[in-house]
Order: sequence, then structure tokens, then C-alpha cells
Amino acid sequence: MNKNYLGPAFVLGVTLAIGLIWSGSYLKDAVQLWKQADRVVSVKGLAEREVDADLVLWPVSFSVSADSLADLYQAIDADKNKISAFLTQAGFKAQELSFAAPVEQDLWANQYGEQRPPLRYKADAVLLVRSQQVVRVKKTQPESVQLVSQGILLTQNYEHKIQYIFTQLNDIKPQMIADATANARQAAAQFAEDADAEVGSIRSAQQGYFSVSDLDTYTPEIKKVRVVTSVEYLLD
Repeated sequence: MNKNYLGPAFVLGVTLAIGLIWSGSYLKDAVQLWKQADRVVSVKGLAEREVDADLVLWPVSFSVSADSLADLYQAIDADKNKISAFLTQAGFKAQELSFAAPVEQDLWANQYGEQRPPLRYKADAVLLVRSQQVVRVKKTQPESVQLVSQGILLTQNYEHKIQYIFTQLNDIKPQMIADATANARQAAAQFAEDADAEVGSIRSAQQGYFSVSDLDTYTPEIKKVRVVTSVEYLLD
């Protein structure tokens, strides 16, 4: 062979050899990644906790009627003062009480003759108790029936329903997420055992929404906090 061709041929051979080695290494890595992709388990972790409400909104709603607007507002003020005195005596502070603007109605506006009620004007009003004294509210609420004996017409509707609220969710979030992740890893460990493998590192994780609900209908002052996380683990 002509010596002039040996140099280029040698270079070409070396280049091909390097290319084959690099391709083989790349294919090996690709196979490993493909195998890892197949060895993944997706699980959900649950964390639940019962907590006490730390804020309560108690709307004490009442209704008054009168022949004139002047008498109507006088009746509103009289009932508001009676309710405030009752709540203050029960242990609530003045800053925990607030009065919403009443809603007035002219009952004669669309009524004629004998269809008209005896009193022309009616007003619905609300005195709101906003307090962290949850236990005191729970105790005082049934005792508010005493106001009826003072001539106060208490009313109830869904709009003015008492609310028990938990405001410290951010304080318990980190630990609950950790608990949910630990629960997910337990589930992954069970899958791994069945697959004759071991749980590896987290491939991806997604935090679900936190939900806060009443423990049950009879104890709304106790809340159930719940969160679900979705986690993917690699299996070794």
C-alpha cells in the first residue's frame, strides 16, 4: 500500500473507534435512563389533623316592626342595647361587638286594604360577635333565648349562621406536608417490596390543597384539616 494513504487511513480508523466507543457509552447511559424510567412508583400521601377553632363569628339577628320610621329606629336601638347588655354581662368586651346597618321594609308598599299588616315598617338587624372566646360563645349561644322574654324577636337564617374558624393553618402546614410525604413513602415501600426493589429518591412531588372542615354537624368548633400529596419515587 502506498505510504501516502497510511496516515489518513490511520486517522480515519481512530476516529471511527472513538465514535463507536462514545456511541456505546451513550447507548449504555440511555438504556440505564430507560430502565430507571420504567422503575417508578406514583403514590399519594395523606395527612389529617383535628384542631380547635380559634375564632368565632356569631351574628345575633333580630327583627322589629313599627308604624313609623321614627318608632322603627327607636325599637332597633332599644333591642340593640338589650342584646349588648346581655352579651357584656356574659363576658364579651365592647370591641368584640359590632352592629350592621339594618335592612328596612315598607310592608304596605304592595299591599292594599285588608291585606295590609297592622304595622307598616319592618327592619332586620344583626349584632355581630367576633371573638376568640370560642368556649364562651358555645356556652352563651343557647342562653340567648333569655332575650325573647325581654320582647326581642330573634331570627335565624342561613345567611346569619354562626361560624367557627381556624386561623393558624400556616403554622401547621410544614409538619402536615412532612407527614403526608412520610405516608406516601410508606405506600411506596409496600409497592417496592412487592416488586422486589427498594425505594429511591423522589422523582417529582406535588402538594395538594389543604381543606378545613367541621369534624361533624354537632361539633363545628373542632375542625379537621386534610392534605394529600402526590409523589413519584424511583425504585432501586
